[in-house]
Amino acid sequence: MAYHGGVLVYVTVKCSIVFCIKRGRCLLLCHHQFKLAVRHLLMPIGVMILGVGKSCLLLRFSDGSFTTSFITTIGIDFKIRTIELDGKRIKLQIWDTAGQERFRTITTAYYRGAMGILLVYDVTDESSFNNIRNWIRNIEQHASDNVNKILVGNKADMDESKRAVPTAKGQALADEYGIKFFETSAKTNLNVEQVFFSIATDIKQRLAETDTRTEKKIPNPTKDWLS
Repeated sequence: MAYHGGVLVYVTVKCSIVFCIKRGRCLLLCHHQFKLAVRHLLMPIGVMILGVGKSCLLLRFSDGSFTTSFITTIGIDFKIRTIELDGKRIKLQIWDTAGQERFRTITTAYYRGAMGILLVYDVTDESSFNNIRNWIRNIEQHASDNVNKILVGNKADMDESKRAVPTAKGQALADEYGIKFFETSAKTNLNVEQVFFSIATDIKQRLAETDTRTEKKIPNPTKDWLS
């Protein structure tokens, strides 16, 4: 049994019985219909963040703070932040993954569950930019085919004399893979909100399109019930 914002849910092996306290109705739903019902109340989204400078970027987005004293991520860390898009509450669970080879087995297990992936490089470190292709190969091997991706060049606040990767080069790589591109600064909060809201918007739109196609095949009584 679970409770979701005024809705009691009893989950069985083959179906879910949902009782709406507000309207006093009891419905027998298949699992797909149950997922649609819960999504009306709170949409959970899993986002994976890969590359260099990702922990600082995530801390800025989740906690609104910045520090230069980060230690290397060990295994998997994650943060949660609830945002609102088009009147719908979105629960973002963001996985901060370790880049070291000894943690590769752990991190690859998270690819399949990720709905979106942020690929982060340091604009002052060309090697981190060159490694993006390796991350993309890992994504193609382990993640879902339709996972949303965004390329992010971090440390955009740095002096141009220290920049190793021009903006045009980052944009060209993003265009090559057909994904969005942002330059950010975790230090000054440049474009940090925009990046995470953009990936959430893209995922939400893709899921909505998938639900629309599925609803044409499966009757969905939750529309009138939850409206």
